[in-house]
Amino acid sequence: MAKLKIVIAGAPVLREVAQPVERIDKKLQRLLRDMAETMYSADGVGLAAPQVGVSKRVVVIDVGEGLYELINPEIVKREGKVLGSEGCLSVPDYEGEVERSEYVECEFTDKTGQRMLLSASGLLAICIQHELDHLDGILFIDKAKTISPKQKENPEDALR
Repeated sequence: MAKLKIVIAGAPVLREVAQPVERIDKKLQRLLRDMAETMYSADGVGLAAPQVGVSKRVVVIDVGEGLYELINPEIVKREGKVLGSEGCLSVPDYEGEVERSEYVECEFTDKTGQRMLLSASGLLAICIQHELDHLDGILFIDKAKTISPKQKENPEDALR
């Protein structure tokens, strides 16, 4: 496994519509493993392939329930609305309030080629929507109702 470089807002790949995955092969399996390692090492809860410079419709997510690897995901159902705070590994210095669907159903292909349905609410639903936006060239700052600089941790607070 290898830790990949996370691209930052301004990189053209983050504004492209990612290409569908045509076949699941060893190269894709390696990408999934490397993306998961990169996400975990950056203390993220989700990572889309465009964020590591790869224009493919691939996402990894772990909000504390275990790793989800989504290939060619699409949201097929949305319900409710919720406003919540979001950040992004590709926009590291900012956070914002974004309105998302409270509940989503997401169809995707898993790494064995099986088509699956994931029903999600709470943080998982928000993360799915955030990461799938990346696949369409959309950043959370495009949808944010408010944007503010991230609060830097005070080194003195870390000692307490």
